Amino acid sequence: MDHYIHHINPILLPIAGPLAVRWYGLSYLLGFLFAILLLRRWSRRGEFEVPLPEVSNFIALLAFFGVMLGGRLGYVLFYELDRYLAAPLDIFKVWDGGMSSHGGFVGVILFMLWYARRHRHSFWNLADNMACTASLGFAFGRLANFVNGELWGRVSDVKWAVIFPLEAGLKYGEYDLQSIHDMVSAGRLQPRHPSQLYQAACEGFLVFGLMMLLRRTAWGQRPGALSAAYLVLYATARFAMEFFREPDSTIYFGWVSKGQFYSALMLAAAFLIAAARGLWNRPEPGPTR
Repeated sequence: MDHYIHHINPILLPIAGPLAVRWYGLSYLLGFLFAILLLRRWSRRGEFEVPLPEVSNFIALLAFFGVMLGGRLGYVLFYELDRYLAAPLDIFKVWDGGMSSHGGFVGVILFMLWYARRHRHSFWNLADNMACTASLGFAFGRLANFVNGELWGRVSDVKWAVIFPLEAGLKYGEYDLQSIHDMVSAGRLQPRHPSQLYQAACEGFLVFGLMMLLRRTAWGQRPGALSAAYLVLYATARFAMEFFREPDSTIYFGWVSKGQFYSALMLAAAFLIAAARGLWNRPEPGPTR
């Protein structure tokens, strides 16, 4: 068999029972650390309204109430509602995975609306700056998905296709190479696109680079512009990458996955923001951030 067999321990450092330092958690930590560094830099320049000493607290609150809580509840509501209605306590088993990027978006937006109102900041200033940092978090998150061997791609015969034992319900340490070969021969396992890596590259690093370029344009200085641009870029990348990813159980119109459907809603939101903020009009000359 020429294809790579996924065999990566998702646990970096065991602690006790289900508690452990996992690559998945480390990926979120890296995303938040990079966000803090960038936002502190922009706060120092006067581009980000949150005062420099408060940036870390802002990110900590956003991480918990926006990303973690929103992402978890989004996964429950958007993807596995029937399962969690049958076993509600499983919602708290975060070590088993289960986060929704679209749910995280909703959670972050709601948190920023509350924070901006409470501290009398411009919501668009918060949103535009966060939009420039979000993709790094998604990039690290998708890399962690690959480490976990989850959210794999569609069946493929490309040379770089990967055999994911978790497809057969086998976690790290529960199999040997011979058993995997036998399951592949029996058709229980098939080589698949490593779509997690595609998503990390496109939804993460590529979108981040484009956002940083847009940030320095005249159009990108306008309130709401970067938020709208991020929604368009992320939704477009996610929609495209879904063609390589194993689709969710629910399919619309015979070919549209849940991820693509929610991405289409993000595109619609971006156009609403552009219309409401007058972003179609030519920007007037003015000071840059």
